[in-house]
Amino acid sequence: MTIVLRLYLLLIVFAIFAAASPVTAQSGRHQKIENKATKPAPPRPIADPSLPSSSATATPTPVSGDRPRSVSRNTEEIEPNDVVKISSHLVPIPASVVDARGNAVVNLKLEDFELHVDGQPRDISQLSRSETSVRMAMLFDNSGSLDTAREFEKRAAVRFFRRVMRPIDEAAIYSVATDSYLAQPLTKNVALLEQTILGFGRPEGGTSLLDAILDAGKYLRPYAGRRVIVIVSDGIETTSRNDDFELAVQKVLADDCQIFVVQTGMYESANVRPLVAERRMQQITEQTGGAVYIPKTMSDLDVAFDQIAADLAQQYVLSYYPTSERQDGRVHVLEVKVKSRNDVRVRSRRGYFAPRTASSSEW
Repeated sequence: MTIVLRLYLLLIVFAIFAAASPVTAQSGRHQKIENKATKPAPPRPIADPSLPSSSATATPTPVSGDRPRSVSRNTEEIEPNDVVKISSHLVPIPASVVDARGNAVVNLKLEDFELHVDGQPRDISQLSRSETSVRMAMLFDNSGSLDTAREFEKRAAVRFFRRVMRPIDEAAIYSVATDSYLAQPLTKNVALLEQTILGFGRPEGGTSLLDAILDAGKYLRPYAGRRVIVIVSDGIETTSRNDDFELAVQKVLADDCQIFVVQTGMYESANVRPLVAERRMQQITEQTGGAVYIPKTMSDLDVAFDQIAADLAQQYVLSYYPTSERQDGRVHVLEVKVKSRNDVRVRSRRGYFAPRTASSSEW
C-alpha cells in the first residue's frame, strides 16, 4: 500500500510540472504581443493653417506631376507625396483692391474689410497676402479659329510664365482643341512650360473650351494655395461634350478657381466680336473674381499678360468659414467691401458653392 501511494504521489507531481510548462510559454507570447500593441504610432502630418483650403478639403501640395492620393487614417506610414484630406470648409476669397487711379492698394489689414454673404454680414476668418502659393492652369487655344498672330501669342505666354512664376508656385498647360488634354502637368520648371507652349503645332480642329475648364478645375481642386485658370482663347465654344455653361460656372466656383481670360483672335476684325463668347467670358471671370482682357493690337496682348501677373502679385486672400446651415447644395452670393475707405474698388469672387455634404462636392 505504501509503495502504491508513493507511485501515485509521483504521478501527481509529474502531472503538475507538465501542465505548468506550456502555460509559461503561452504567457510569454501574450507579453510580446501586448508590448507590440502599445508601441506609439508615428506622428502624422498637420495641415498648414496659413494656406487657404477648398470648400470641401484642404491638402498639402503634391509634388509636380504626381497624382494626388487619399490616405486612410489606419495607415501607419504616410509618404511625403500623399495628399491628406481633412474636414474643412474654409472658402478662399482672392480680392484685388485699386484706388481711383487704378493703382493697387496694398497696405490694408483684416479689420479694413467687410464681408456679406447673401446680403448678411459675416466674419472673415483670416487674411493673407500674395505670399500664398499659386497653382495655375493655362488653357491655350490650339483650335483652327486661332491662326492669326499665332507665334506672337506663344511668345507672350512664355514671357507671362517667366514673370509670374515664383519658387513656391506651380503651373500646368492644357491644349484646347477638338480633344482638349493636359499637355504639361503642374511643375515649377519654367523651361518645361516654355517648351510646351513653343512646341504646339499649327492650330486646327474645333474648340472644346468648356471641357478644358471643367478638367482644369477638377485637376487643381486637390491642391492647396490659390487656384487660378488663365484662358488664352477667342472664347468660342464649338465641340465640348459638356456644353452647359451655367453648370461649368457652378463647378469652377465649387473648385475655388479664379479665372482670367485673354480673349485673342480678333486682331484683323476687332469690330466684329463674337458677342456670345464675350459675354460668357465676362460672366465666368466676374463670378470667380478674375478679369477678361480683349487685346486689339499685338502690344495689347503683352500688356494683358503683364496685368494678370501684377494682379496675382498684389492680391489679398480672405477666408470665410460658412456655418453648417449654409451647406445646402446652393451657390451663395459673396460681396467684399473696404469699410475703412470709400475711394477704392474691390474685385473678388461673387459666389461660392456650398455642398450638402463633403461627398456631394464630387461632381
